[in-house]
Amino acid sequence: MSKVAIVYWSGTGNTAAMAGYVNMGVEAAGGQGEVMECNSFSAAKIADYDAIAFGCPAMGDEVLEETEFEPMFNECIGNLSGKKVALFGSYGWGTGAWMEDWEQKTRSAGANVTGICICNGAPDEEAADNLKALGGGLV
Repeated sequence: MSKVAIVYWSGTGNTAAMAGYVNMGVEAAGGQGEVMECNSFSAAKIADYDAIAFGCPAMGDEVLEETEFEPMFNECIGNLSGKKVALFGSYGWGTGAWMEDWEQKTRSAGANVTGICICNGAPDEEAADNLKALGGGLV
């Protein structure tokens, strides 16, 4: 059984809701998901999981959240080579440039990015379905 970490930061609850849908997809595909906020995860835990879904909303000028999520992710990036990784997050403005930059950084680290999912605001039914598929793709 694949063990998947679903690691996120959420300011308004939108990305937390997205993490729940990713977990539903993991479990529907027969995997074991573990949803946790980013302050509960570190590079030392990466080897404990077969795959990781990272979730962070766009902040400021379309960047990752800078005080908690980005430092944790930067600590992890060097250990993601060959690991199945999915990325997700919400935004309220812009075009999704933060996700494009984040995906490129993750791929450049050698991670096997299996998918990305963004949504404007809270996840609607279409986003929920995409997030479940994202989770299932990690199993």
